[in-house]
Amino acid sequence: MHKEISTYQRQGFGADLELRGPAGLLIIDFVNGFADPEVFGGGNIREAIERTAVLLAQARQRGWPVAHTRIVFADDAGDQNVFSEKVPGLLVLTEHDPRSAIVPELAPAPGELVVRKTLPSAFFGTTLAAWLTQRGVRTLVVAGAVTSGCVRASVVDAMCHGFRTVVAADCVGDRALGPHEANLFDMQQKYAAVLPRDEVLAALG
Repeated sequence: MHKEISTYQRQGFGADLELRGPAGLLIIDFVNGFADPEVFGGGNIREAIERTAVLLAQARQRGWPVAHTRIVFADDAGDQNVFSEKVPGLLVLTEHDPRSAIVPELAPAPGELVVRKTLPSAFFGTTLAAWLTQRGVRTLVVAGAVTSGCVRASVVDAMCHGFRTVVAADCVGDRALGPHEANLFDMQQKYAAVLPRDEVLAALG
């Protein structure tokens, strides 16, 4: 158990979050560049992708709305921003660069939304919230990469938009396990439910 858990409990953090349908699935930035340790990957990202394939199949079988995200910058870097200033390598993720393509095993199906973004959150400056709301989503299941970056930013914004958010803990990954574990802990305490994939599926069954 996290050594500071007693402080969080004493101060009232970490309450249970009831998961209420209808549910939707958001898969964040599981693209080739983040699956490759030589580009932006490493850590437990590859394992998270493999576990997400089952989650995606179940979501489709259950008829959940599914949204995917990609980081996509303009070919001429005309939309570069502070995020790309901090991580200049992200500018290689352009529309037709193979590194920006969603991994084949999670390729979007017809009718699934693909959100192109240049910032960490899947919601900031995109139509995602409206798309989910139109489809009646109340609980949003989140998978993707990286836990400490775009996943966390999207989870916080999902909560701000009023979605009951649950992170499928074994379907999110990071290039380093320390930030991964710390951010799972923090999201559990403040913003979302954090459960293994199979428990998420059972809770929303």
